[in-house]
Amino acid sequence: MDAPIERFVGSKKIAIMGASPVGKKFGNTVYKTLKKNGYALFPIHPSADTIENDPAYKNVADIPEKIEAAFICMKPDKSLAVMDNLIAGGIKRIWFQQGADFSESIEKAESVGIEVISGKCILMYAEPVKGLHAFHRWLWKLFGKY
Repeated sequence: MDAPIERFVGSKKIAIMGASPVGKKFGNTVYKTLKKNGYALFPIHPSADTIENDPAYKNVADIPEKIEAAFICMKPDKSLAVMDNLIAGGIKRIWFQQGADFSESIEKAESVGIEVISGKCILMYAEPVKGLHAFHRWLWKLFGKY
């Protein structure tokens, strides 16, 4: 595991964007898994009061604790719209979930010194890794991609 990933998964307090109040998005799967794995999560959502029965925040500045990491699992155009919020909120690390082209948001984050992880699934790295993600991680290790 490379150093940026180790630092990110070592951040036990994470703002999370992309979970929905109705619970039907992949962001909710990540939310539930990370919470079960012991992470303190702070969902950011523009209109929800709660996500997975936890309080939701409109922006990073509303979170009552200092948060340095954010996980994003949303459409790239929506991620670009929240970058100023993350920058102003003092986020130091952002994980963009694999599967979409976040190049504009990544460029903006890196231009201000935010450490970025992209093109990888967080569920293969945030211990304990179980089930399908553990098998996928084993395959990646086997083929030197991990």
